[in-house]
Amino acid sequence: AVAVAEDHGELSTPQKLIYGFTIIAVTLGVVVIGNRMVTKEQSFEEVLKCYWKAAYPWLTTTDHKYIGILYICTGFAWFFIAGILGLIIRWQLFEPRLDGDFLTYQEYNSTFTMHGTTMIFMAAMPIIFGFANYLIPLQIGCRDLAFPRLNAMSYWLLPTGGIVIYMGYFTGGAGDVGWTGYVPYATDATATKPGTDFWVAGQIMLGASSTLTAINFLTTILRMRAPGVSFMRMPLFTWSIFVTVFLLLLAIPVFAVALILLMADRTFGTLYFSGSCAGDLMGTTACSDPILWQHLFWYFGHPEVYIVILPAFGVLSEIISTFSRRPIFGYTSMVYAMTTIGVISFVVYGHHMFTTGADPLFRFIVMLTTMLVAVPTGIKIFNWLATMTGGSIVTKTPMIFALGTIITFTIGGITGIILASIPLDIAFHDTYFVVAHFHYVLVGGTLFSFLGG
Repeated sequence: AVAVAEDHGELSTPQKLIYGFTIIAVTLGVVVIGNRMVTKEQSFEEVLKCYWKAAYPWLTTTDHKYIGILYICTGFAWFFIAGILGLIIRWQLFEPRLDGDFLTYQEYNSTFTMHGTTMIFMAAMPIIFGFANYLIPLQIGCRDLAFPRLNAMSYWLLPTGGIVIYMGYFTGGAGDVGWTGYVPYATDATATKPGTDFWVAGQIMLGASSTLTAINFLTTILRMRAPGVSFMRMPLFTWSIFVTVFLLLLAIPVFAVALILLMADRTFGTLYFSGSCAGDLMGTTACSDPILWQHLFWYFGHPEVYIVILPAFGVLSEIISTFSRRPIFGYTSMVYAMTTIGVISFVVYGHHMFTTGADPLFRFIVMLTTMLVAVPTGIKIFNWLATMTGGSIVTKTPMIFALGTIITFTIGGITGIILASIPLDIAFHDTYFVVAHFHYVLVGGTLFSFLGG
């Protein structure tokens, strides 16, 4: 892709888009500042001073509400960028194309890599953290989170890590290894360089942000609840975040270690994942294992799915209870269902590896436990339906989103049970059935819930 750009003296399609949007943003900024200079009869310096005075509290705040709003706005900004990348993917696939007709093959790989990475780590999770920052202290009756400065640091690691990941677009091509970063391609010289290195480094920063946020929320919920707010009196949204931060603390460090080892493979030529072997003078041979990356990634990657869906369940419970005008049906069972989902999520990660030649007993156990997740999830769905059945439903916009969430998430859940079956998964592996499954879950589940929220 770099060679093509140099031969023709042209920018790549993603670079054109980035520069195009930058020009639009700068133009809008000039128009807004010029309009204020004319209408308010202020000098350029006075206008900038006014804007700096307005921005300064947001840049230096440690208040949980301010940081919550920053998280939500940043998440939706990245969501817009990831949505543009999704549209580029669809346009590329709209008709059969040769290399370079619209995107080169490498640019296409970069586009779906950045789409997936941005949607999961830079859009969904920040929006969740934003809601949690704003609402958790209010729901449990504390003044702020336990560590306000740490909270601010966690937020600022997010845009910084995102910018690092996107630096690849200006250095010969963004990371093109898929959002899962599968090796040995991710360790090979054919992957973009330094774009893939930026992708790994940015992911480590985002992981640090999530880990610090999880520590903050865990401490806050355990130690700072108001008198009388026992665990079984906490709102379900608080419960959902409580379970989620446990998953984060157990899963994110594993992913961070995997990323550091991948960085070592790419930078220093170590032998963790590349699939190659090396010997020494003593005749000892050491070989790396590409499947090890899949174990480490999916040990994090599957709980990650529940990290983004459990808070959505919490939001959904609040919306349905409010707009059905009655308390949630089966509060206790809802709490136990959420904690059960959290526990099982670490046992089922192997269903992403049915086609890797893993041990048959391992795959069989994983298949059964994956199907078992349907039980607590089904309890939650039936409790939501029971809440609506015994209530007086008000069909305001949030409730419409909640109803849409239940329908689309149920479709995603049913397709998940189909994919949990080993023979069916082998047939459907790497097909659009899988793509449809997780988009029903993440868009129909997470996005709809938080739009409603």
